[in-house]
Amino acid sequence: MAAGAPTGDKEARKANKRGAARLAAVQALYQMDLAGTGLNEILAEFESHWIGREVEGEQYLPAEAAFFRDVVSGVVREQLRLDPLIDDALAKSWPLKRIEAVLRAALRAGAYELDHRRDVPARVVVSEYADVAAAFVERDETGMVNAVLDQLARTMRAAEFAG
Repeated sequence: MAAGAPTGDKEARKANKRGAARLAAVQALYQMDLAGTGLNEILAEFESHWIGREVEGEQYLPAEAAFFRDVVSGVVREQLRLDPLIDDALAKSWPLKRIEAVLRAALRAGAYELDHRRDVPARVVVSEYADVAAAFVERDETGMVNAVLDQLARTMRAAEFAG
């Protein structure tokens, strides 16, 4: 079994690898945003140098590579459509372009997953990206990620919240 993977059942291992994929996706999107790194370059870099390896003393968990690729490439493909939806969910005084780059990455990845990964329950998506944001920012900002993604989830997947 890979280092860092839980010793529990298959679902726990899958969830852990998905969580690691989400964290890596947010980091990759953040790097693309700041450094202007291209999609193919970032996918290759993360898959060969980060995911499941030790970097600068930090052990990165094995991630579900296909899920990582889907989220990162999906955000890039859908960003022009998703950004206005995120903007509408944000407070009018804080448009997406004013949000920290790492939070933009988490919001975009979460919005993509809500819109395109119907195999993952909306509440799981919201919770997971709030957890990912917590790895980088203070609690208040984590709450903002949770609130924005929750609002998007209730619009994009209203049926999951009915009743």
